[in-house]
Amino acid sequence: MNFSEARGQRLLLVIFMLVASASFGFMGTAEQPRIAFKETVRRWDKVKEGTKLKHDFIFTNVGQAPLVIKRVTTSCGCTAALVSEDHIPPGKEGKISVEFDTRGYFGSVIKQVYVESNDPVEPQKTLEIQAEIEVPPSPRLELDVYNYEAGLALAGEDIQAKIKISNRGELDLRVEFVHRNASFSAGDKPISGAIKIGPGKTQEVWVRLPTENRSGMLREYVLIKSNDPLRSTVSLYISGYIVSLEQLRELFQKYRHLLDKKDSL
Repeated sequence: MNFSEARGQRLLLVIFMLVASASFGFMGTAEQPRIAFKETVRRWDKVKEGTKLKHDFIFTNVGQAPLVIKRVTTSCGCTAALVSEDHIPPGKEGKISVEFDTRGYFGSVIKQVYVESNDPVEPQKTLEIQAEIEVPPSPRLELDVYNYEAGLALAGEDIQAKIKISNRGELDLRVEFVHRNASFSAGDKPISGAIKIGPGKTQEVWVRLPTENRSGMLREYVLIKSNDPLRSTVSLYISGYIVSLEQLRELFQKYRHLLDKKDSL
């Protein structure tokens, strides 16, 4: 065999291997499942708050092997998603049914649905639902503080917290306070029921927590209920530390030198 013949055989062998490799690769790709959605985003404009939005995302297995939907999850509990069937033959369709509860939402909202499958190219697809949610005129509750640190309190004396409640809405806000022991007042007037705050107005409220038979750390939640459709109940967290008169004297004696030093500066 001369040099030219040997070279020609080697060239034919290389070409054969390349063709065979490409053929096997093509066969392997052709036998894979592939998921293809008709759309991955669904948008609603100007929907009323509280509406339940529903949509079916249609997909097709465009591969040559069975498509398996492994899992469907959502970005929050307000959105539910169900798959029609989890095994889709080649060329067949399936659907992901999505329902979004807009209650408590307003403005521009985007939620995601995650679809995991055995598609080797895109093992996870993300679907989106978008909505522009309109809320009719209503009251809007806002607190100036949600965590109040009262510091030290003498045993037997009330822990007091002053909060400001604002109405950022367009209608009257009605507010009630719930706690087993606390008392509430607006100015010098005790609060025994609901109070009304007009649109754009702010009301100062004093919260008083009794400390009888208590010592050490105090942590209490006060519930504030209102007719705000988006925030019907909010929590005010009040904390403080209760000391006896004797403990207060000990603290004063222990740190008196620091107080004297500060006064001399």
